[in-house]
Amino acid sequence: MARRQIETEIEIEAPASSVWAHLTDFTRMPGWNPFITSISGKLSPGARLSIKVSPPGKRPMHFTPYVLAVQPNRELRWLGHLFISGVFDGEHYFLLESLSESRTRFVQGEIFSGLLVGPLSGMLHTTQMGFEAMNVALKQLAERRSP
Repeated sequence: MARRQIETEIEIEAPASSVWAHLTDFTRMPGWNPFITSISGKLSPGARLSIKVSPPGKRPMHFTPYVLAVQPNRELRWLGHLFISGVFDGEHYFLLESLSESRTRFVQGEIFSGLLVGPLSGMLHTTQMGFEAMNVALKQLAERRSP
């Protein structure tokens, strides 16, 4: 089974609690996030989310992943599938590392696996561009104000 990973990171001049609050305030997400344009659902392991992503220059896509991990101010992780499990799976994660009381390293990544990872790997560059755009937007939002 093929496997690929994308990982991006950015340092944000804001406490991890502030970055987390912005990241998990799903009602405001459409106003600032150019990549993940909506999320709804409960943030608890095993819960299902409804997520709309808008990769740069591509049609928006809708996923209904399952939450794998929620550690406030530290980690949010979910697992989604394109078509059915094992065909093209994505384990998406956000990691927040507190560098000081007012500085956070924000890591966003995804581990892709499944039968179609090779044939669909062309979309991974666009996905990485979307991650980077979201990271910058989150940085600007968190550094501008705290929730």
